[in-house]
Amino acid sequence: MNPEDADLPRKIVRYQRGRFLGKGGFAKCYEVRRLEPIETEEHQNTTWALKVVPKANLTRTKARQKLTSEIKIHRSLDHEGVVRFDRYFEDKENVYIMLDICQNQSLSDLVKRRKRLHEVEARFYIHQLVKAMEYVHQHKVIHRDLKLGNLFLTERMGLKVGDFGLAAQVFYQGERKRTVCGTPNYLAPEVLDTADGHSYEVDFWSIGVILYTMLHGRPPFESQEVKQTYKKIKAGAFQFPDHVQTCSYSKDFIKKCLIVDPLKRMNLAEMLQHDFLSLVPIPKQIPVSTLVCPPAAAFAKQYTLPTRSMAAVSPSPMGSTGLRQQRMLQHMQTAPMENVLRQVRT
Repeated sequence: MNPEDADLPRKIVRYQRGRFLGKGGFAKCYEVRRLEPIETEEHQNTTWALKVVPKANLTRTKARQKLTSEIKIHRSLDHEGVVRFDRYFEDKENVYIMLDICQNQSLSDLVKRRKRLHEVEARFYIHQLVKAMEYVHQHKVIHRDLKLGNLFLTERMGLKVGDFGLAAQVFYQGERKRTVCGTPNYLAPEVLDTADGHSYEVDFWSIGVILYTMLHGRPPFESQEVKQTYKKIKAGAFQFPDHVQTCSYSKDFIKKCLIVDPLKRMNLAEMLQHDFLSLVPIPKQIPVSTLVCPPAAAFAKQYTLPTRSMAAVSPSPMGSTGLRQQRMLQHMQTAPMENVLRQVRT
């Protein structure tokens, strides 16, 4: 039971542990199945993801505070693009956190299996990620660890943001965080340079890294040594490989996310207005068959961006009023297209 419910009548609920789902720095995650219904349960789920945190890993004050913060932040969020927090409880050995299970693993697993994703898939996932992060930021939360491994796929290939272990609550306007945290390949330069601190813009940067990684199969600043990775990040030094064909719109989107100065970096609202996400309709759903193979040509053709030279893309990282009006007009003139392919479960 939750510690807050200690004074309420107790009811023993039995669960059966299933397959191992994965592990992080302090916890392991398993699939669990509820063996009997709960009469007052609002949601009818019977299968969950159970995060198990050994109390032996919580002996340090910082570790306990980190877990407390994760629980407080995650349970406060309720959005279709965020992994749903159900409840937490503990015994003498572990703290248990129950979460919605995402049956199709993570984007990291998908990219490892497929090597690279089609731009149509990337547009679909980035659009869902940006919408989810709009909600998270509106609730004064910085995720600070957005990466492929923390983006999970539902049974119908929807994207959900998970793992708020490094998330931070913003308590007042203009507050800057100074903790160096995150995953090396996804860190924003201002996280490494703690002088001025960091805020929501670190998530904008990570979205650019995520898009690049989906399209190219590896992060833009990846190096053999972490120190070299950090050097590249601070300089904003990355390239688009010649052997991977990507459109000018995706390249421009990535460039505007990976601007070293956080104040000049493209924000979430501007991402949604960018041609990469607005010029052609986003598919409402991605075929489940893409778990193992690229989308069919007929499906992809409906949502593929037109060819355009980089010279025609606005060089301004923030965009201009005229360009935004042009984008809106183009979007209004683009007829919605239906997905005529049948979903195939592999």
